[in-house]
Amino acid sequence: MLWINFLHFYQPANIESYKIKEALDKSYSRLVRLMEEHQELKMTWNISGCLWERFADAGENDFIRRVKLLAASGRLELVSSAAYHALLPLVPVAETVRQIKENETILKKYLGSNFKARGFFLPEMAYSPEVAVAVKKAGYDWIIVDEGIFPAGQKPDSSHHYRDRASGLSVIFRNRRLSSAYPPDQLLAISQDSKNNKGVYITATDAELYGLRHQDPTAEMEKIVALPITQTLTISEYLDSLSGPVEELELRAGTWESSEADISQGRAYELWSGHHNLIQRDLWKLARLALKAGAAATADSNFFWYRWHLVRGLASCTFWWASGRDFSNDFGPYAWSPDDIERGLDDLVRSVRSLNSPDSLANKLKVEKYYLKIKKRIWREHWRKHWPKIRQISPHNEKYE
Repeated sequence: MLWINFLHFYQPANIESYKIKEALDKSYSRLVRLMEEHQELKMTWNISGCLWERFADAGENDFIRRVKLLAASGRLELVSSAAYHALLPLVPVAETVRQIKENETILKKYLGSNFKARGFFLPEMAYSPEVAVAVKKAGYDWIIVDEGIFPAGQKPDSSHHYRDRASGLSVIFRNRRLSSAYPPDQLLAISQDSKNNKGVYITATDAELYGLRHQDPTAEMEKIVALPITQTLTISEYLDSLSGPVEELELRAGTWESSEADISQGRAYELWSGHHNLIQRDLWKLARLALKAGAAATADSNFFWYRWHLVRGLASCTFWWASGRDFSNDFGPYAWSPDDIERGLDDLVRSVRSLNSPDSLANKLKVEKYYLKIKKRIWREHWRKHWPKIRQISPHNEKYE
């Protein structure tokens, strides 16, 4: 049984420090320790650029050192991404390129000036042909995406080497069923099945699943990696091992959360930009205004602080927490949090407030109008619609009582 396991490490750049510490204690440190204790284990990780910076700010130098040692051993492959986790298909290509370059700068800062990743993680696995082309132009070889964006009516074959026709990038597809559960549980069951335990299983999840979101009290993760039948490879090793011709595909726009209905109806990014979600609609209008204001103010004396706030506000979390979806069946939360929406909203408006040029006045007034409109709508919707549901899911939640 060959297990290709991809893990995505990410916390928003503007999140509270205690939440990063919690993720370190419950998930990240466990995963590093797991690799240190199992010398044959191989994995591929994306640690977002903004999270590397938060680790350093928090003085987590020992954690950084241990990750670097694992990467130097060749058993841990580290890939790149967009530094601040923007949903790339919904931002201008120029912003995509900027965040890719900034992520590269951050990785070289912590992993050495010669570091260059082969693979690239699209935040939320949000694929579009335009984004893929930008990633290829930046010098990357492959991306990992969800099998849901495979051509309609077909399924990927793990023995095939696929290439994205739009960009020329090699593509690896995660198994959504296994990745939507707790992979070690699923793989332990497969390991007992003589008909299926010689297959290739590709999973990709948030790293926080391993401890923070799912406690795994019986150490199923440790059990599966200790089985003699379990073999592992990094993604680059796996791609290099594939023989036979390369098959070109025309991939569909989508994310790791997109349903078949979303994709077929042209709503690939519905979770972050719902066609009936008024809060998300106005958040994107505000985001576009903020981007436009900055495009005309590159010489502004406060441009650094404009960018500092902008990238934090553009993070996919700002929009995800406004979706109101319930992920409790997938080890996730009820995706509604007025505090998290406001955190991104505040950074978006502060980006424009930061500009010093008198020419920014008109944009300032526009964003303030949207800011007040969105803030009012967030709390009206919270108390009328989401608060009753949250209390039913977690009746002891005292946060908004």
